[in-house]
Amino acid sequence: MSFSRCALLWARLPAGRQAGHRAAICSALRPHFGPFPSLLGQVSVLATASSSASGGSKIPNTSLFVPLTVKPQGPSADGDVGAELTRPLDKNEVKKVLDKFYKRKEVQKLGADYGLDARLFHQAFISFRNYIMQSHSLDVDIHIVLNDICFGAAHVDDLFPFFLRHAKQIFPVLDCKDDLRKISDLRIPPNWYPDARAVQRKIIFHSGPTNSGKTYHAIQKYFSAKSGVYCGPLKLLAHEIFEKSNAAGVPCDLVTGEERVTVQPDGKQASHVSCTVEMCSVTTPYEVAVIDEIQMIRDPARGWAWTRALLGLCAEEVHLCGEPAAIDLVTELMYTTGEEVEVRDYKRLTPISVLDHALESLDNLRPGDCIVCFSKNDIYSVSRQIEIRGLESAVIYGSLPPGTKLAQAKKFNDPSDPCKILVATDAIGMGLNLSIRRIIFYSLIKPSVNEKGEKELEPITTSQALQIAGRAGRFSSQFKEGEVTTMKHEDLSLLKEILKRPVDPITAAGLHPTAEQIEMFAYHLPDTTLSNLIDIFVDFSQVDGQYFVCNMDDFKFSAELIQHIPLSLRVRYIFCTAPINKKQPFVCSSLLQFARQYSRNEPLTFAWLRRYIKWPLLAPRNIKDLMDLEAVHDVLDLYLWLSYRFMDMFPDASLIRDLQKELDGIIQDGVHNITKLIKVSEKHKLLNLESFPSVSQSRLSGTLKSQARRTRGTKALGSKATEPPSANAGELSLASRLVQQGLLTPDMLKQLEKEWMTQQTERSKERTESGTHPKGTRRKKKEPDSD
Repeated sequence: MSFSRCALLWARLPAGRQAGHRAAICSALRPHFGPFPSLLGQVSVLATASSSASGGSKIPNTSLFVPLTVKPQGPSADGDVGAELTRPLDKNEVKKVLDKFYKRKEVQKLGADYGLDARLFHQAFISFRNYIMQSHSLDVDIHIVLNDICFGAAHVDDLFPFFLRHAKQIFPVLDCKDDLRKISDLRIPPNWYPDARAVQRKIIFHSGPTNSGKTYHAIQKYFSAKSGVYCGPLKLLAHEIFEKSNAAGVPCDLVTGEERVTVQPDGKQASHVSCTVEMCSVTTPYEVAVIDEIQMIRDPARGWAWTRALLGLCAEEVHLCGEPAAIDLVTELMYTTGEEVEVRDYKRLTPISVLDHALESLDNLRPGDCIVCFSKNDIYSVSRQIEIRGLESAVIYGSLPPGTKLAQAKKFNDPSDPCKILVATDAIGMGLNLSIRRIIFYSLIKPSVNEKGEKELEPITTSQALQIAGRAGRFSSQFKEGEVTTMKHEDLSLLKEILKRPVDPITAAGLHPTAEQIEMFAYHLPDTTLSNLIDIFVDFSQVDGQYFVCNMDDFKFSAELIQHIPLSLRVRYIFCTAPINKKQPFVCSSLLQFARQYSRNEPLTFAWLRRYIKWPLLAPRNIKDLMDLEAVHDVLDLYLWLSYRFMDMFPDASLIRDLQKELDGIIQDGVHNITKLIKVSEKHKLLNLESFPSVSQSRLSGTLKSQARRTRGTKALGSKATEPPSANAGELSLASRLVQQGLLTPDMLKQLEKEWMTQQTERSKERTESGTHPKGTRRKKKEPDSD
């Protein structure tokens, strides 16, 4: 019987006879809307079969499933057909039925068989109840079932198929879990690169410490090959090989995220290319490929790029350069591709030694010294103190533009330049050739902020310590021997301990979902946000034991930032992969503005960008101005990066590059006069170099001895123990002013504090000796005039 025929018969029935024929009509409707009374047992069998078919995959993290909103139905143009066929529903009776349904243990168990754990079941029921209670009219099928249950003609369990249908509407992932698992299956990554698998590659691992010549030997092979690709971790390294290759008469192009340079006059690609590792082609054939710093395959954020290059480069010879800690993992990965690894070991070319004495004071600095700090605040403080002593210093830290870093490195390396001291962060660990005699660790911990916004203290690892220390006494520099020490004497034994510890072997390589995989995910979950898609993808993903999924927090940060802007998924994905410093508010707001302009189909022209960054920009007057200029430089980098992905919407890349070079010059002048900027900042209280007390040595020692890799430092950084006595607050205020004026050094301040403490101790002893009393007796209260 068709539904229209059934409805016609129902309409012709006198009102008094409708109730009597209800069972007959329901039996006619059941073939169209599914079984009602005996439903529970049948659905349970189906659910069990479905569960067993999933292959016993890991249970998903349902907290990642964000419920979608299903709006209640408004008045229908055709009227309430269900009410016409039966009668209007009594919402009070319906609420009782729904509450009874929710409390049924059998229903909850059946929901669990379909992936509805207690949390999802509760959320789905609340949405289902709101939908039923707030809808003006319901679909005929559910209206009739609810009416039958209210009249006792059906069982409350008959609501389950409608409830499950609603649950899959608000949690669409429930309906496609098996498909999502197939899409996010990241096992056997070598199979992703058929072009590379078609080549029987020769893998050569150049293993050795810093300054051992391993990269040099690999690059010589690169120069002598008919075609080659160099994959470096930094733009600076890619630029260096690009320049060396062309200087050696080997035409070489440059490819980075923000730049493309072809050297052939006709614009054709050269046989050699130097690129950042993320930009290498896995479809172009080469004779020789060089992958530098292969140990970064374990990097939690960028490791995927090294994995992709290692598995995917189509080269007859693949030369890897890096730490010995990566040999075993690379050998295991190449075993899965059927390729053998030849290991060539290298020793350090120049000797390096750990001194038995610390620097103690900046008065003991010598030409060729490099003080390594792990915070900008320490960089500023040390630079200021060096300037007070009448010395010049070069400054290098991570957020400086590449041109400024090179300029500062050149200044420090120039024998005729009066600048003989370098103050730097661990940014010097790779990518710069520096003529350093002695590395001085200002501290042995790296302050960081975790995902919860809490400050943490992370001791430097052996690998980090060796990478930084190895910059001293490089083979190509004027210093043929390297020295390493610390600023504080109490840190020296800890440094020796760190350097003696074996480097932890690398056990896993990073992976990253592709745009195509995310698009397939989005096809199944069309109303899910990109950030939530990433979370679900990572949760569903399956990896072999030799791999891990890289941290995608930065990607998710960008996704959430531009979520409200109407963009296609592919465009949104590309915007989210743009490298930005999320600690820079102006850079983040610029990504947002760029995306908004793109969504409006309004090209971001040279004139528009000049207005946006308020060009022309003035030279920095203080440290804040300098940091603002660095942020603007990053925004121009972002524009250039996007210009190679969306050429029509970011059309003025060449003009922006010229603008960026001009800005680089302004920043270079600012860094050259950085001590003056620091002095002005302190004077106007824009920079407080006294507000970052050092972490106690005992705290750090305990951390290392317990081999704990991460130590919460919120309390340590704010510890009262590192603050001067409150009674001396006025003197410290004066001392701070004297330090700012250059009339007092930190070492002199420490000596004054020691003398003050000695005097306080002697006075305390005198008072104790003059007023000693037998143990257990109370001193009499002094008379008012006794003193």
